[in-house]
Amino acid sequence: MRKAILGAAVAVLFVVSVGCVTPIYSSSPDRRARELIYTSENLRHIPNTWERFWFLDMPDHTTPYRTHGGVL
Repeated sequence: MRKAILGAAVAVLFVVSVGCVTPIYSSSPDRRARELIYTSENLRHIPNTWERFWFLDMPDHTTPYRTHGGVL
């Protein structure tokens, strides 16, 4: 039983510290800058994807102002 608990504790410590031992970004400054730009671009698109998924970007039929609704 002691070995199982010790093994579980070591596994938890390993899982928690994986990000520190193996960094998510490259050590090359040029490649790291490109990876950071890609990551920030992907995170910037999350709100638009969320609105498109829940149809929040479409005009509602109960809007207080007129919307064309067609392709202009």
